[in-house]
Amino acid sequence: MRRVPVFLTYLFLYVPIVILIAFSFNSKSFPAPWDSFTLHWYKELFHAKELWHAFSNSLIIALSSTFISLMMGVLLIFFRASGGRVGKFLSLYYGNLIIPETVLAVGLLGYFTMLGIPLGMPTLIAAHTVLGLGFVIPVLYSRYQSLDPRLVEASLDLGASPLQTFFKITLPLLRPSMIATGLLIFIISFDDFILSYFCAGSKIQTLSLYLLAVIRSGLNPVVNALSAVLFLFSCGLVTLFFSPKIRTRIF
Repeated sequence: MRRVPVFLTYLFLYVPIVILIAFSFNSKSFPAPWDSFTLHWYKELFHAKELWHAFSNSLIIALSSTFISLMMGVLLIFFRASGGRVGKFLSLYYGNLIIPETVLAVGLLGYFTMLGIPLGMPTLIAAHTVLGLGFVIPVLYSRYQSLDPRLVEASLDLGASPLQTFFKITLPLLRPSMIATGLLIFIISFDDFILSYFCAGSKIQTLSLYLLAVIRSGLNPVVNALSAVLFLFSCGLVTLFFSPKIRTRIF
């Protein structure tokens, strides 16, 4: 009996995805009843230039914000490992997780407007980086605090410099946390709508903003095809990530 609620929960989560993928092969526009099998919407998908332009923008923003967030997190840990004190400032990074994203987006919009910074790709990357730091800093710092200090002491006793110790001992031990946090930030940034809506301006369009414009003018079956492709691609990455060889190399 305990398995029934779990089964119903997974059924509730995944049935809409199955329906979406199934109707991406329907010859009629969604949400029309099933008519016949077709690959027409997938052909339309790969010829939709505006869609792929928005997709590339989201990909660039997500990769950039993930990289910058991780680098800033690593620099903070290096500062702490070099003897700096950061404990009093860590609470500031938790604010990104507590404050509603709408409040953060409006605040960033006002900040960019006050400084006279034109909205576009740079402001969007900065906004997503601010959001990403709320995940990177607490996770990496918590992992750093749990490391065995004797490993660092042994490295220093054996003649390694503090810089060598950080890159040879500390950073490899932080690598699993960096990978997990980086994947989380990438997904959040790639899928984000609120920050994109407030901080993108009129010159740039992300995938979430493009989908909003498409849905407002009528649900396009190409969106179903795109969702199916992204879902299958994500499943492939998860399968690859959980393979024993890949996990052994990473962790």
